[in-house]
Amino acid sequence: MTLKAGNILEGTVVNITNFGAFVEVEGKTGLVHISEVSDSYVKDIRNFLKEKDKVRVKVISVDESGKISLSIKQATPQKKTIRPIEIDWGKEKEKQPPKDFEDRMVKFLKESEERLQDIKKHQDSRNRGYRKSSTY
Repeated sequence: MTLKAGNILEGTVVNITNFGAFVEVEGKTGLVHISEVSDSYVKDIRNFLKEKDKVRVKVISVDESGKISLSIKQATPQKKTIRPIEIDWGKEKEKQPPKDFEDRMVKFLKESEERLQDIKKHQDSRNRGYRKSSTY
């Protein structure tokens, strides 16, 4: 099988650097950049991989000079989860899946405005007390 973008293959980690891991696939070596190791933030790649580890990688690209870019995170199937959000309908709280972007934005703006009003009320009540005069 030739290396083509989009192929998912099995490889072996041959070297680890601070910026990524070199993985041998079908007799050729490609780079898995540190940003392509995991969906979560990777501060130290050595916490995720060790030399001689067998990994499943996706070929991202192969350029004219033969440089191979690989990804571990794109080779693993992603679990799509829909987190329920709580919607306050007065006394009842109802869990519903998130709506489209506009609904989420409206909810965010409403909550932000309420928080801002609370902050302003708090500041107003603090300013009603004694204030130092700026005149001499």
